Amino acid sequence: MKISVITVCFNSAKTIKDTLDSVRDQTHPDVEHIVIDGNSRDATKSLIEQHGSHVAIFKSEPDKGIYDAMNKGLALATGDIVGCLNADDMLASKATLAHIAAAMETQFDMIYGDLVYVDAERTDKVVRHWDSGEFSTSRLRHGWMPPHPTFYVRRNLIQGEKYDLRYRIAADYDFMLRCLKKSPTRVQYLPEVLVHMRNGGASNRSLQAMLRKSQEDLDVIRRNSAGGVLTLAAKNLRKIPQFFK
Repeated sequence: MKISVITVCFNSAKTIKDTLDSVRDQTHPDVEHIVIDGNSRDATKSLIEQHGSHVAIFKSEPDKGIYDAMNKGLALATGDIVGCLNADDMLASKATLAHIAAAMETQFDMIYGDLVYVDAERTDKVVRHWDSGEFSTSRLRHGWMPPHPTFYVRRNLIQGEKYDLRYRIAADYDFMLRCLKKSPTRVQYLPEVLVHMRNGGASNRSLQAMLRKSQEDLDVIRRNSAGGVLTLAAKNLRKIPQFFK
């Protein structure tokens, strides 16, 4: 089973080597790593080029933001299943993609797992633990969502699907909700940590960003008939237990 991993980046020289290494070191034999760069001005491009054939496709050009770059990656992907790994994240172990592939060999269309947030400088220090838990459609109305970097989906299920560029922060949430609605009975939870994510993402960098994220989340919830204001409140409250794992 071929797995396409899409990494989008821009001026990511401080972190992308860890990301590239974590994909290169996978034991799964058929991995297509697609890297879409927004025409970085630091050493990002040279670090990617140093990985040679371990990066199957490398494209560097100006884009309209992270989700535009993800759409470019989706259009280039040829794997049986597709997922995204951010340029400051790492696959949790060398066997992560092998475990995903083994689980997807059965009747499932989508798979997701757990994620840990790690300190931006000391990536061995866990600061939050996102236990996803089992999926059910009813949980969507209670603010449940899987961690996007752990979410893998069959490519034939998402033909023609794109990340919606009207959203600057919540397009991944929208994308996953649309996928889950397409095949809600063929979703598998893999109860293990699949990704280490560096703490300090774009949605938490300022009060303005957090307010925008809430506005976008609410619009996504309503557009996907997943609830309303109470769903948004529950989604935010779900983060609290992550700090006490």
